[in-house]
Amino acid sequence: MTRPPLMPKATAVWLVDNTSLTFEQIAEFCGLHVLEVKGIADGDVAHGIKGMDPISSGQLSREEIAAAERSPKHRLRLSEPKVEVPEVKTKRGPRYTPVSRRQDRPNAILWLLRNHPELKDSQVMRLVGTTKPTIIAIRERTHWNSPNLVAQDPVTLGLCSQIDLDAEVKKAAARLEREKKRSGGGAAKGGTLLPTEETIAAPAPEPEAPAEREAPMAVSLAQEAREAMAAPDVEEEAPDVESVFAKLKELKRDAPPAEAEDADEGAEADSHGEDETSHEEDETSHEEDETSHEEERSE
Repeated sequence: MTRPPLMPKATAVWLVDNTSLTFEQIAEFCGLHVLEVKGIADGDVAHGIKGMDPISSGQLSREEIAAAERSPKHRLRLSEPKVEVPEVKTKRGPRYTPVSRRQDRPNAILWLLRNHPELKDSQVMRLVGTTKPTIIAIRERTHWNSPNLVAQDPVTLGLCSQIDLDAEVKKAAARLEREKKRSGGGAAKGGTLLPTEETIAAPAPEPEAPAEREAPMAVSLAQEAREAMAAPDVEEEAPDVESVFAKLKELKRDAPPAEAEDADEGAEADSHGEDETSHEEDETSHEEDETSHEEERSE
């Protein structure tokens, strides 16, 4: 059976009430589970559903039902419709999200962007039922509630099923693979196998590089330089006396003018002292002359 009957649950209710078919036959014909058909028979399922006669609707014939009742192994077959109704393909619109779950959509979008960055915005919109500006705002962290968002799986939140999520992820992976093949230009060709002699033979010694040959020489030169630096210095010869006197003379010549100025000041002080003493002697001689002159007057 390729297509199910119209109103399968109502048809199952009618078949349970008006025929002696087994639960398995009814379940297979209506596309239901055996326990669900048993629940319809017990009155636990399909409360208030009115049964629909499949014979009057042209889905089953009386002969088909009678044959199925005689043989429990017989499977009911849907009658060919008299009028072919073309199947209308409706465009799938945005997923409806309940009001109680709409506040969880930003968290689900953040989870999808982190764990499945290969998904397009249109795929995220189909899974969660959101808009492109919201996805862009969450990706660029310009959403009004961005600091408080916590990544949560949309499947656990009830926003989409695991089957839908896996299908979208597979589509994205296939798209990336196609783009990779287009950009890479196909797989690279493999190389040929090497002969056995080349793979088993021992590798030939590599030629010694000139830098390696010069390395020991550089090491020996460095060692000699270290030894020369560590050796004690040779004692200098005793200096010549004449050279010492010559150096002293040069030092006197190069003496700073401050010493010469001190010497000139000392000489001036000595000459000034001599002048003062001579002046005192003159004064004493003048006094003696005055005293002698007064004595002569008194006589």
